[in-house]
Amino acid sequence: MAAVSLHHLLLLLFLFFLFSLSSSTETQSLLRLKQSLVNSDRSLSSWIPNVSPCSGTWLGVVCFNGVITGLHLSDLGLSGPIDVNALAEIRGLRTLSFINNSFSGPMPEFNKLGSIKSLLLTQNRFYGPIPNDFFSPLKSLKKLWLSGNRFSGSIPQSLTRLELLKELHLEYNSFSGLIPDFGQGLKSLDLSFNKLEGPIPQNLATFTVDSFVGNDALCGKPLVKACEASTTSYSMPSNVGEEEYGSNWAKKVIVVLMLAVGAALMFLFLTKKRRGQFTAVSRSNSADEVREVQVSSVRGSVGERRENKRGDIVMVNEMRGVFGLQDMMKAEAEVLGNGALGSAYKAGMANGLCVVVKRMREMNKMGKEVFDAEMRQFGRIRHRNVITPLAYHYRREEKLLITEYMPKGSLFYVLHGDRGLSHSKLTWPTRLNIVKGIARGLGFLYTEFSTYDLPHGNLKSCNVLLSDDYEPLLSDYAFQPLINPSVAMQALFAFKTPDYVQNQKISQKTDVYCLGIIILEVITGKFPAQYHSNGKGGTDVVQWAHSSVSERIEAELIDPELSNDTNSRNQMLQLLHIGVACTEIDPDKRPKMKEAIRKIEEVKV
Repeated sequence: MAAVSLHHLLLLLFLFFLFSLSSSTETQSLLRLKQSLVNSDRSLSSWIPNVSPCSGTWLGVVCFNGVITGLHLSDLGLSGPIDVNALAEIRGLRTLSFINNSFSGPMPEFNKLGSIKSLLLTQNRFYGPIPNDFFSPLKSLKKLWLSGNRFSGSIPQSLTRLELLKELHLEYNSFSGLIPDFGQGLKSLDLSFNKLEGPIPQNLATFTVDSFVGNDALCGKPLVKACEASTTSYSMPSNVGEEEYGSNWAKKVIVVLMLAVGAALMFLFLTKKRRGQFTAVSRSNSADEVREVQVSSVRGSVGERRENKRGDIVMVNEMRGVFGLQDMMKAEAEVLGNGALGSAYKAGMANGLCVVVKRMREMNKMGKEVFDAEMRQFGRIRHRNVITPLAYHYRREEKLLITEYMPKGSLFYVLHGDRGLSHSKLTWPTRLNIVKGIARGLGFLYTEFSTYDLPHGNLKSCNVLLSDDYEPLLSDYAFQPLINPSVAMQALFAFKTPDYVQNQKISQKTDVYCLGIIILEVITGKFPAQYHSNGKGGTDVVQWAHSSVSERIEAELIDPELSNDTNSRNQMLQLLHIGVACTEIDPDKRPKMKEAIRKIEEVKV
């Protein structure tokens, strides 16, 4: 009996030795991971030797019965290379979250983590294509979140072979090509705001439109856009490579779009001949796209003689030349996107001028005469930070708004959707000058539309267009009096703020709140969660900024890409505090727009 007890005792001691050895090894693995990361000394200061990771003191370490099962390292400002080999030594690891940090570069070798169940990389700066077979070893993967990065190329086919995969979030990247056929019964899917094309597989048609928006070349249910007969099947011919097939399909789409735009304009031309003449124009854009549509305000008015002479197109600004309906019908057309206020097309005319044509169907709040008076007021606008329209077309059912195309796109796109040369030039002086230009444009609008509750009303970074020299131009302003009320509440960003969501009130202080979000967006480089209509994804820059200021760690908010400019750190913090003041939940605590503009002008480069 004593011998048996001794045997059991030796066995227990041996198992305890193995457990201690394993625990020590995993502690060292985590410390190696910490050493590989930038900013970990501060963010992971609780990770120290001689203290068990499962003691409850190690930030972000999740344990079960003394075994490390998860690392939740979100919102810590981490960057640098990730030591995946160190992670692979943690045998019980099932969940890995690096959400909302500043990691960049190609996809790390997370496929070495064969037992991982949840891999969450949302809101970082990873970029480039992911190898087609990358996910093949991850047989246990149930949840994959890659949203808010800069991944490109095709969606890896190996994802379709993961039988346990239930949640797949790839939104706000640059994935292109066809959507693979996911047959494993996904419960949650978001592919929105990529560059995907072709028909949506039938077994994904049960998901909502929100899962696919922002991919203008997609077709089929649940989208309204039907597929052409030649695109109802997405299987590739055996003698055609995937890359060549995608290129040919894209060419077909462009041809179809050109024909569609031409037919729409011809329809407008013919029906307008039977209707009265009228003046109208606006500045709108597609609200939720990474490459935002550019649209504008009206400038001036012209008489019946000019309108009859040019046909259906009323020129209000001839600085870029004069064109008519026939010129536009001959233009090369490309769909830019669809938003709550209408759809937009890019048209490249024979004379080299590229314009944006936006179809607006919800500007029917006012009668014709009052609407005409409003348009004439728009026509008097002249400011370097407010975009200038070129022409317009009016019908009772819809309006065509025409403005010059801005190749650089919007501030939103350059900040979050472009990792090339345009983004690299977003230095601190450039960002500060952009904010100052936005403020000057707002100052002008607050004089021009001083009696309006919302002189802008739709202020966000996708409605700030950038010229070639990064001069900001405001668009999509002063729309509220023109739009049907129910549409305004759905389409204008002012109605997404706490002012309306919590109190059902809007005021000029609402524009101040929106300006504050742009300031925080520019300083942090983060995609504001406030821009998401469904509340998913992005960073709550308002809450983050306010809590950081209260804890006096606001320096951690500054975009790491600005970290080398240490001489301007005080100016960055000065602008940051202005953004915080503008985003106070209580409107009475926010500065008036005039005061906010004055404070912004006081910030020096």
